[in-house]
Formats: sequence, structure tokens, C-alpha cells
Amino acid sequence: MSQPPLFSPARQRAQRDRIARQPAGADFLAPIIAETLLDRLTMVTRDFSRTLLIGAHDATLIAHLRGLGTNLTLLEAGPAPAAYTGAIVGEADNIDLPFGSFDLIVWPGGLDSINDVPGALVRLRALLAPDGLLLGAFVGDGSLPRLRRAMMTEYVRPVARLHPQIDLAAMGNLLQRTGFTLPVVDVDTLTVRYGDWFGLVRDLRAAGLSSRLSPAPPPLTRDEAGRIAAAFAAEADPDGRIAETFRLIHFSGWAPHPDQPQPARRGSGTASLADALKPKS
Repeated sequence: MSQPPLFSPARQRAQRDRIARQPAGADFLAPIIAETLLDRLTMVTRDFSRTLLIGAHDATLIAHLRGLGTNLTLLEAGPAPAAYTGAIVGEADNIDLPFGSFDLIVWPGGLDSINDVPGALVRLRALLAPDGLLLGAFVGDGSLPRLRRAMMTEYVRPVARLHPQIDLAAMGNLLQRTGFTLPVVDVDTLTVRYGDWFGLVRDLRAAGLSSRLSPAPPPLTRDEAGRIAAAFAAEADPDGRIAETFRLIHFSGWAPHPDQPQPARRGSGTASLADALKPKS
């Protein structure tokens, strides 16, 4: 008997549609992730003529990529943002496009909340032409520690509400296992200070980071929400604000090509992100 999916595609579509309806700037993480990915892209001294962007809600990122002169294709899980951007509607682990269609795939968030991560990476590698680049980021292991502790406070039902998180080492192994060469994985830590738990919840909803678990957990009661808010507030600094942590894991990998340089011996510590992102000579 097959296992039920961990994440609900229907809940993901609803989240993506909600993002499309919210005011510009409500999602504070999107421009941060976009900037870091574009910074990494500037390290690559080559042009990409065909690009796939997974996620069509960040108009600034779309405009920047088109400004590079690439032929940009958009893939979007939410029907609403897909409708006004002209994106293909679909999930990253179920893309039906011709193999070798792209030189660059950019994935600014979402890998951590799809049901078949290895399957999605295998599909993306197949979509890349030889020596094509996959570049992405997601909220990874070690994120939201104060929220996680608050959710386990006494007299709150022990129900799964927060997503499992992918760590740095696991992501590197996934890239290697799924056939990418020269894999690079690194992390940026972002600290955001909140006045209360409700502000954090609003940010998570705006960024599409609320629960997609299947089946959906039962709603919090008013008493449970109050207990979680109090436990979160108990972690406040002397000024009354609570510092929460987001660990943004960035990853890149290349589709194999015979002229690519060989990676440094594992554990040598001699390879840098900039070197690994350079294309073949």
C-alpha cells in the first residue's frame, strides 16, 4: 500500500493563490532570496539563453531575469498567479516538459515542501541541457527554533503542524545522488525580531510558509493559541521583542558535461562557491 503524501498539493495551490492576492511587499522573504540568487548568478561568466523559473509571484525577479535577455519560462503551482503571468501550472516534482529544454533553472523557495524531493531533482536535471545550471534556495534545517519550542508548550495538542526541514548535508547528498555535478550548498542565517507570535504567523502566511501538511492539522483552539503566544513571548529580549531565526539554504548543481572540471576531493576545504559556479573553460 502506498504511503499518503506528506504535503497537500491543494493546500499549496491555495497558498500560492493567496500570495498573489496580497499587497506588494507583504512577503518579506521573497526579495531577500531573489537578491541572494541573483548575486550568485553574477558569479557565472556565461549567458543562459533558456531559463525556467519555478514560482511566478515575484515580479521583480521575473523582470530581472528577462532583462538578462534569456527566454524565460515560468512554472507556478497556483492557478491565480499563473493566469496573470502566463506561467505553466504545475508542481516541481511533476513537470512535463521536453528534456534538455533549459540552460538555467532558478528555484527561489519551495523544494522543502514537495512530496518527492529526489524525484523533482531528477526531473530538473533531465530538463537541463548538458552543462546547464540549477540554482535555488529554501528555508532549511534550524529555522524557527523559538516557534518550534512554543508549539510544544504544555496543554497544546501534540499534532504535527510544522514542516520537517532539510539540512545542509542532506541537500548536498541529494544533489550528488540525483546526478548533479559540482554541487555547492551553503547557508545564510537571517534574524527577524517580532513583537509577538501573531506577527510571525502573519509573515509566514505572507511568505507561503504556513502548513501544507496532509491531512491538515485541526485548528488551534483559542486557549492553545494563547498558550503558544505566551510561550513565544517568554523568549523575548530585554526590549520585549523576540528574535526568530530563518536559515536560508542555497544550492547549485550542474548537469553533467565532459568538459567540466573535476570537483575537489571531499573534505579538502579548497573549493569556494565562486569557483564552483564558474562554467567550464
